[in-house]
Amino acid sequence: MSDTAYLILENGMIFEGAFFGAKGETEGEIVFTTGMTGYLETLTDQSYCGQIILQTFPLIGNYGVIPSDFESGRIAAHGYIVKYPCEKPSNFRSEESLGSFFKRKNIIGLCGIDTRAVTRIIRENGVMNGKITGVKPENTDLSGIKKYRVTDAVSKVSVKEMQKYKAEDAKYKVALFDFGLKDNIKRELLKRGCDVWVLPHDSTASDAAAVSPDGIMLSNGPGNPADNLEIIENLREIIKTKIPVFGICLGHQLLALAHGFKTHKLKYGHRGANQPAKDLTNGRTYITSQNHGYAVTSESIRENTAHEWFINVNDGTCEGIIYKDAPIFTVQFHPEASPGPLDTGFLFDKFIYNMEMKK
Repeated sequence: MSDTAYLILENGMIFEGAFFGAKGETEGEIVFTTGMTGYLETLTDQSYCGQIILQTFPLIGNYGVIPSDFESGRIAAHGYIVKYPCEKPSNFRSEESLGSFFKRKNIIGLCGIDTRAVTRIIRENGVMNGKITGVKPENTDLSGIKKYRVTDAVSKVSVKEMQKYKAEDAKYKVALFDFGLKDNIKRELLKRGCDVWVLPHDSTASDAAAVSPDGIMLSNGPGNPADNLEIIENLREIIKTKIPVFGICLGHQLLALAHGFKTHKLKYGHRGANQPAKDLTNGRTYITSQNHGYAVTSESIRENTAHEWFINVNDGTCEGIIYKDAPIFTVQFHPEASPGPLDTGFLFDKFIYNMEMKK
């Protein structure tokens, strides 16, 4: 196979570039992210399961591959698109280039195309599927690309068995549901004195109760939240325990669905480290790291059950909810902030406070 590679969008548009990393063919939902840095955290964020990541910033890979910055032990994305990959990174922590890392991990990368043009197409038309291939497209049949769907994503990325992590001078015990967990969520809890029990995605209320947790954490994850019917039903039982709960991203959406609220797919999602979220209780705006293609429908939030807490300043979509039936709050953005700003790390302290009040 030659180094020439093509991106075929489901609308029939074709972009010619070159492979970097592994060569081959892959399909996925094309999504763009605006981060200038943090590409390692982005690549290892399992919320990208089934998707092909397109970086809008033109030069990616200049500080190499640093395993200690990874957010998980795997790359769940189906491919990676950049304009210019850096072949000779410069950083004292770097162990190899992005291209050599992709070859070892059999990750298909595409470079040399006009990534800004693809971004504009997605912004104007909405998220669409695509294929990366080394075969020159001729009379391309787009039906297969159009049919592609991200399915069973959470079960693919979640741990299969319970895992335990001990904190120094632990004061609390947290049951952390893994829907596609970013490791920094776990680290933020550990450094605040929480022993962390990571539970598989399909764990029940009884499974969580067996840990005797002071609090329950619901992680980020991939896919359409409404597809996870079993998880939503389990969360309805967990809510009844009145144990403090903190949900992030997919966890935020799933808890909303468990309360009977609705979610919807965004035109092109929020992905990047510069997303403004406004706190409706005090009018303050925080710069946040985000990665999601779905949102809780604000109009579906019942005032007797909960109230909207944060909104996205750009489009007004729901970014946080505080519930009235128990010490529960959730946010759509990522307060663990890797990659991204540290503005909202205080939310972990709020979770600690809720657990302390319940003791």
